[in-house]
Amino acid sequence: MVFSDIHTPSYIIDEKKLRENLELLSDVQEKSGCKILLAQKAFSAFNEYPLIGRYLAGATASGLYEAKLSSEEMGKENHIFSPGYRESEIEEIASICDHVIFNSFSQLAKYGGTVKAIQEKRVVTDGIGLRINPECSTQEEPIYDPCAPGSRLGITLENFKKGVANYPDAFGYVSGLHFHTLCEQGFEPLRKTFDAVEDKFGEYLNLPQIKWLNMGGGHHITKPDYDREGLIALICEINKKYNGIAVYLEPGEAIALNAGYLVTEVMDIVENDISILVLDASAACHMPDVLEMPYRPPLKGSGLASEKKYIYRLSSCTCLAGDIIGDYSFDNEIKVGDRLVFEDMAIYSMVKNNTFNGIGLPSIYAMDEDGDCRLVKEFGYEDFKMRLS
Repeated sequence: MVFSDIHTPSYIIDEKKLRENLELLSDVQEKSGCKILLAQKAFSAFNEYPLIGRYLAGATASGLYEAKLSSEEMGKENHIFSPGYRESEIEEIASICDHVIFNSFSQLAKYGGTVKAIQEKRVVTDGIGLRINPECSTQEEPIYDPCAPGSRLGITLENFKKGVANYPDAFGYVSGLHFHTLCEQGFEPLRKTFDAVEDKFGEYLNLPQIKWLNMGGGHHITKPDYDREGLIALICEINKKYNGIAVYLEPGEAIALNAGYLVTEVMDIVENDISILVLDASAACHMPDVLEMPYRPPLKGSGLASEKKYIYRLSSCTCLAGDIIGDYSFDNEIKVGDRLVFEDMAIYSMVKNNTFNGIGLPSIYAMDEDGDCRLVKEFGYEDFKMRLS
């Protein structure tokens, strides 16, 4: 099946590229001894969990529903972090999660005993952690910076010391530390961040009770220019220096980077100073990061706005005036009915899409190693309606 044969709009998961990414990550695991987890917040297409589970140690969740998805569909190590846990959910979380990471000493004191008791019944050890904030910013966008002033994510050193002093019994539950400060970054920002972690929290890493360190996500490990050898060396260094401490990484985008497409059809062409393509795909509904980050998604066969002969603004059939994907140029004139293929659409697309304006959700296809596509999931009116009453 070729892209021209499928219903639009549709996401297509490229299983060949997904496997290639997983092989790179598996190599890092093997050479460094670390464990790598799928961050489901970036990619939760559980149809691919059996494939991912063949290469990675498990998955990590941001809440109960993701944790249940990992437990049901992957069945390997299952970790969770949330800035705040609900009392009504904590027992179920503890019953399916191997690591439960708290964002504050108050939440640790409130739920740590419950989590530990349930994990002990499951014969799960060393399963409680705290998220730390090394106060080391390596990016410019505050919305993606957990170390920005006033951030709610992670415990600063000053507050960590107070927590240890004020909640000594609760701190006794803790077996690991977690930090997550990166967003689509290379190795050098991680090296800089770990140096800050070591400078501030090194004394705690040396405690006999601390058995693991989770260095979070945002690592672009599968990009061609990523310094994977540097990453492997750092993990080995940490393991050697801190009494064999286990190291975890939980990337999302690195797992499904460049492993997906969004296929859309041109519905109409409107003229207003520039030729505007009205697509059946939407930035607001189907690739929200285009508006939130913002960024310009790669489009197969296109160029920058002034690079090629035919210039178009790509938009959608929603009523949102700002539902603009961007300006692109092409070698050939675009016509109504043509198919366009956006690239790198596996990550932060299916997990964030919505039905604003009653716009339908794209179907999901999987493309195998031979380039053949099979339908995984199709959506309709009931998927829109069921969310509203």
